[in-house]
Amino acid sequence: MKTHAKSLSTLLFAIIVVAFATTLQAQERNNIQYYTPPTQAGLNVFEAPFTTDKTFDGVYVRIGGSNTLQFQALRHDNDAGNLADLESNFNLATSNLDLDVALAPGMRMHLRTYLSSQNHTETYVKGGYLQIDSFDFIEEGFLSGLSDHIRIKVGHMENNYGDNHFRRSDNGAAMQNPFVGNYLMDSFTTEVGGEVYLYSGDVFGMIGLTNGKLNQSTVEGAVNTKPTFLTKLGYDSQVNDDLRFRITGSLMRVSEAASIYLYTGDRAGSRYYNVTTGGFRSGRIAPSYTIPGNAPGGPVAGEMTAIMINPFVKFQGLEFYGVFENASGKNQVETDTRTYTQLGAELLYRFGAGEDFYIGTRYNTVSGEEAGGNEIDVTRFNLGGGWFMTENVMTKLEYVNQIYDGFTGDLAGAEFSGIMLEAVVSF
Repeated sequence: MKTHAKSLSTLLFAIIVVAFATTLQAQERNNIQYYTPPTQAGLNVFEAPFTTDKTFDGVYVRIGGSNTLQFQALRHDNDAGNLADLESNFNLATSNLDLDVALAPGMRMHLRTYLSSQNHTETYVKGGYLQIDSFDFIEEGFLSGLSDHIRIKVGHMENNYGDNHFRRSDNGAAMQNPFVGNYLMDSFTTEVGGEVYLYSGDVFGMIGLTNGKLNQSTVEGAVNTKPTFLTKLGYDSQVNDDLRFRITGSLMRVSEAASIYLYTGDRAGSRYYNVTTGGFRSGRIAPSYTIPGNAPGGPVAGEMTAIMINPFVKFQGLEFYGVFENASGKNQVETDTRTYTQLGAELLYRFGAGEDFYIGTRYNTVSGEEAGGNEIDVTRFNLGGGWFMTENVMTKLEYVNQIYDGFTGDLAGAEFSGIMLEAVVSF
């Protein structure tokens, strides 16, 4: 019954999208301040715009959403030859429902709900936040000199570590991702916390703190979780009409946690269904620095320090995005720190009226040391392109090839490759 209900909710969502697509294209989109639209207009925006000339016209509720569907034609193999046979067919449609609310001058709220996802048969809230970019809600002009430079975000929210999470597919929201899958080490988590931003011209900085928990509970466990610290420093300049340059550096420090969620925080699931060992995170690599509670001997907490550097350059239609990421840590019974390194590079060319078409490639590698001392390497290559049929509708086609090296068990000699086709509706 749950699966039937999920399919029905997805079908109803799709009907609503089709029925209102034309109307939504003409809908006034300028009622929300400091806001990034989930459409083609939101490409390469990263953090929500800090400057705005919009005025507050009273409480305004914007209802939006995203819906995606993929056709998957992948094949996989390993040394043991014991992987399940895959067929070419459609994946489960995934859907989001978004509420964005202008509450006061410079104050807005965001809430995202997953209506349908690979990993959950039920509808559930991903997370949300309150964002304050002006103190005019207290009194017009209150601390205006400070509010010209300060942003505050608080909530159970997607934490701003690195820039990859701005270019990833978030369940149904996939327009910002030029490819179908996310990065091998998918740095994404939603934890309760706050972030304070300081803006000065083209330079910005952020300091944040979370409680380190993905699932909230006030019951004291066998292992305590301490707060997680994160920070980010960036430079983002539209040098001239043709050239934009951005570079950011991010750090996240987990000093003690029963579970570290930075690379396992996505509860929606991978885009590459059932490949290699299966599971809803199939195709991804997650450094593990803790021992779960169901392991012999009980849970063991861990620590981790992760850094990410992301350059972004756009010259006319040519676009480059890079990733250098290093995660190091250990659990409390280990004496030596283990390290994982991720490298990534995307090269795209956008063309046509309004840059409605693009072609490009992505190369992504991860190397690291597993808890048993095993040295592993994973390499993924993507080649593809896309078409924005309208501002709200796009299609993508890609070829993907992923190779595992140094693994034992079912991943020994594993690889998968094939074609993915994805359709996205977002408004």
